[in-house]
Amino acid sequence: MKYTTLPNTDIKVSKICLGTMTFGQQNTEAEGHAQMDYALEKGVNFFDTAEMYSIPSKKETYGSTEKIIGTWFKKTGRREEVVLASKIAGPNPNFGYMRDKLDFSPASIKFALDQSLQRLQTDYLDIYQLHWPERKTNCFGQRGFKVQDDAWEDNFHEVLETMDSLIKAGKIKHIGVSNENPWGVMRLLEESKYNNLPRIKTIQNPYSLLNRLFENASAEVCIRENVGLLAYSPLAFGVLSGKFLTGESHPNARLSLFPQYSRYSSAKSAEATKLYQEVAHKHGLTLTQLALAFVENQPFVTSSIIGATTMDQLKENIATIDVVLSQEIIKEINSIQAIIPDPAP
Repeated sequence: MKYTTLPNTDIKVSKICLGTMTFGQQNTEAEGHAQMDYALEKGVNFFDTAEMYSIPSKKETYGSTEKIIGTWFKKTGRREEVVLASKIAGPNPNFGYMRDKLDFSPASIKFALDQSLQRLQTDYLDIYQLHWPERKTNCFGQRGFKVQDDAWEDNFHEVLETMDSLIKAGKIKHIGVSNENPWGVMRLLEESKYNNLPRIKTIQNPYSLLNRLFENASAEVCIRENVGLLAYSPLAFGVLSGKFLTGESHPNARLSLFPQYSRYSSAKSAEATKLYQEVAHKHGLTLTQLALAFVENQPFVTSSIIGATTMDQLKENIATIDVVLSQEIIKEINSIQAIIPDPAP
């Protein structure tokens, strides 16, 4: 395994992070435990979850992923070997079953964190992330910012003050954001810089061969401000494994079970995927190796979040840490990006 440190900390994390959002629906508790056993055995010391998991989130399975991680901690006693990240959900009218109010008020943050810690059977989180902004921006499936009245009032200072109190209480060590844009990141950094408040260390956004929008502006913020990207969906819901190009049926695949997640299902995505597969095979690689190695080796990526529903998938994903892409391969990847830029917003 390869390691780096969380920006502006002394915490060592694996360049591959175990994503757990399938635990509780696509994966049973026993399967989740087996994945965590194997990942840690292979040097993956970084696990990511969220209060709303498993996905798709619904009342019956809300919090199930954190519970499964919690029972694994209790069974194994290996909490101190894991760098653990979770998230608080922002406003969404469909998730009212989580809390009375989905916002980032002090009361909501403290309540959500306490509930997560209870489910996870731990006293602290290494990283606590805002899952998406309170502002109506950077929404899943929406390309770019759209001007609209969202009745949002700037509360970055209050949010950071709340996080500061939780850090001082020992409940969290560091903070991060997810599904955020450059303006939100810079506003948070500005508040922390001028008011001696906690600084965000990470941003968790989608990034893959099919979605390189992060490079447009956010990558520069990460490099210049030393904020690490935790790249999620590096295989684009499994599309970049190439399995959907075969014409075979995959009834247990995420996109088959949950067709509402159509972000990577466009004709352009399929066309780009086929071209990337040709590059991979030309150089003696699988498409999975090409796709994950591309993300893992970007200078602004702290860790790439992989998710798997089978042990074979998990083993293949973790093994990609040893793949190094030549400049010739990168040039060929970029030529495809130039022809079909970011088919999945």
